[in-house]
Amino acid sequence: MSTLVECKGLSHSYGKKKALDDINLTIGSGRIVGLFGPNGSGKTTLIKILTGMIHDESCSVVICGNPVGERSKALVSYSPDRVVYNAGSKVSDLLDMYELMYEDFDKGTAEENLKKLNIEKEDYVGKLSKGNAEKIQILLTMSRKAALFILDEPFNGVDPVAKESIIKIMLGCVPEDSSLLISTHQIGDVEQVLDEAVFIKEGKILFHRSVEEIRSETGRSLSETYMEEFR
Repeated sequence: MSTLVECKGLSHSYGKKKALDDINLTIGSGRIVGLFGPNGSGKTTLIKILTGMIHDESCSVVICGNPVGERSKALVSYSPDRVVYNAGSKVSDLLDMYELMYEDFDKGTAEENLKKLNIEKEDYVGKLSKGNAEKIQILLTMSRKAALFILDEPFNGVDPVAKESIIKIMLGCVPEDSSLLISTHQIGDVEQVLDEAVFIKEGKILFHRSVEEIRSETGRSLSETYMEEFR
């Protein structure tokens, strides 16, 4: 397993408020990793740095051997915590947009998954249910040949059936040597598919461990462990 993401001594502040404090984190290839912590713990700041949305010269972050910048951005496929597409756009417009924006976008795979989800290319985004709009965003994000996929709250406000479909899309699309980082408060929805869990609190990594190790050593589920650590 090769190293895909490496953060060394990563800190970041907003004015006098320190959002991240000396973060050391390594993510290997071919892993599904959960990023967990309460609101204000630093999850969003970490994601923004990994995606290149926040640029800090002092940051020591490398993705596939590339410091965070233009080259690393091309290796990361990111879905934010809310649907960002224009309500007046058709699904077909989004497919065309992604094909123009990303050289690694696999339009054929995206179209196949649309059929499985019974979503038509001529549907307007604004007329889709919240669950289907979320599915489209995840589907497009996961239809790239990226090295690192980052999903921020992929189940935000969707029903259980939609969650199941989103998880199937996630697992079915991620390439074998790529990794998937999922940030969510709904730990129980992803626990069974995770290889590793990262708990972050007040800008510091509380721990980063194998989910299997957590279960075997504590006798608790990941959700129970989270409640114990953050209660």
